[in-house]
Amino acid sequence: MRITVLGGLGAWPTAEQACSGFLVEHDGFRMLIDPGYATLQPLLARIPAARVDAVYVSHGHPDHCADLQPLLRARVLADRSGPPLPVHAPAGSLDRLLAVDEPGLVEPAYAARPFAPGDSFPIGPFAVTTWSLPHWVPNAGARFTGPGGVLAHTGDTGPSPDLVDLARDADLLIAEATYPVAVPDRHAGNLSSAAEVGRYASAAGARRVLLTHLWPGTDPALALAATRQAYAGPVEVARPGLVCGIGV
Repeated sequence: MRITVLGGLGAWPTAEQACSGFLVEHDGFRMLIDPGYATLQPLLARIPAARVDAVYVSHGHPDHCADLQPLLRARVLADRSGPPLPVHAPAGSLDRLLAVDEPGLVEPAYAARPFAPGDSFPIGPFAVTTWSLPHWVPNAGARFTGPGGVLAHTGDTGPSPDLVDLARDADLLIAEATYPVAVPDRHAGNLSSAAEVGRYASAAGARRVLLTHLWPGTDPALALAATRQAYAGPVEVARPGLVCGIGV
């Protein structure tokens, strides 16, 4: 399994990088996780739009899904006879995004695969297990179990005991870490800190951690230091172009 970082910011993109988004590849199958703001360009620098085989969206906030819409345009306007793209997302979470275009334009480009956080289902070669994690809107953290190992992805989340189960013995945990140490009161219960990630990653025995969704302008060194207070394994901050391998 090969995971390529398309971006690693939360809230909005900057001139330097996109919001969180990841391209996951295994044996020719390509899955896009959370195509947020500005992730389409770095994706297209690597593969054509038509080569994406599935999309997984953790929740409906635009920094996690906005670039799905231009991805669908790139597919349907280039080749109206192409196959629809399976899009897995919590039921109803993409309704407003998919309605921004003229009626009927992008509908042939995708096949909706709605689910409820907590459901399990396959995506290509991956067995997917999801958890409902605390956020302002329904958010589905997920474990993607493939032939080579396990990728865990939190989406955006506040504190939850389910995070330890999600991350249990994962080969790679991609974890939202908007703040290094303290989550401000206005976001308490709905977002995480890098320090919190370190604690539950350690409890879960996750083999490697990738911090993502940092607030724009955050010093990555502060996030790394906060995680390492409780977690002794390898930890990195998501940055554009970083490639992580599982089982290779």
